[in-house]
Amino acid sequence: MRSKRPGFSGQVSDTDLRLLRIYRAVVENGGFTSAEVELNISIAAISIAVSDLETRLGMKLCQRGRAGFALTDEGSEVYQSTLQLLASLEDFKTRINGISARLKGELNIGITDNLVTMFNHMRVTNSLAALKRRGPEVRINIRMMTPAEIEKSVLDARLHIGVIPDIKRLKGLDYIDLYDEESQLYCGHRHALYSLPRRALTAALISQQDAVAPAAAVPLANKAQLQNMHATATATDREGAAFLILSGQYIGFLPTHYADTWVNGGKMRALLPGVFNFRTRYTAVSRKGARPNIVVQTFIEELHRPENGDEVNTF
Repeated sequence: MRSKRPGFSGQVSDTDLRLLRIYRAVVENGGFTSAEVELNISIAAISIAVSDLETRLGMKLCQRGRAGFALTDEGSEVYQSTLQLLASLEDFKTRINGISARLKGELNIGITDNLVTMFNHMRVTNSLAALKRRGPEVRINIRMMTPAEIEKSVLDARLHIGVIPDIKRLKGLDYIDLYDEESQLYCGHRHALYSLPRRALTAALISQQDAVAPAAAVPLANKAQLQNMHATATATDREGAAFLILSGQYIGFLPTHYADTWVNGGKMRALLPGVFNFRTRYTAVSRKGARPNIVVQTFIEELHRPENGDEVNTF
């Protein structure tokens, strides 16, 4: 049975909010050292801030030392409450800004990794630029996350918008179709298949090679291609897959826009691109029934504008 500790008393001050924001950054960066760059303050200052917060709350939030950084049970609960509090404050700010019809506040957006190299599909980039032109005071925060993390964060209101592959649509989210991404099967220049002539490559030979498979869920239409692979490794993201492909020991699927740099540099080769390929639809998601937010509404409006569309394949 836990001993009763003094509860939180008094009003939540600006100092308290500052300490909570520092604590959030420490948790999300996995420790004091990693948080130093994001916060732009010294490790000593971070340590003092966390200690002050522990004193203010009357509880131990984390263990730190030679054994590494770890949250206590209380620290985990305080972190979740901190997210809710800061999200509520941001919601209040954007609602008040909506009353004055001025674009002020934050846009928190989560994006799947390595989409920036899709040079022919600039809808998200162009819409961010348009939002900034319309609201110079808007603060844009981008987080690179897995699709599952993005969905959960949008549903929990920690993110306003997410950009994810269209795998399985959830009832609690609204979707905006963005574009299709093409993927092909690749090997690295050190792989035995790299130097084989085109006529020597067969689907049967390729399916016998060690392959890297995505650790996350993929659209149903893409599973058939992956099921024919001899998967002996997994990767949570495209960069991880690229590492394994470039090792020369594995083949794997990558988006063509992402692989082009290595292909053009002679470091990768597409394997039977007419056979091994698939397309993935990408969407922007927002929480269904979310409270009106002028910043988010403006960004969604820009996503729908034809002039912010892609150079090709505009939807």
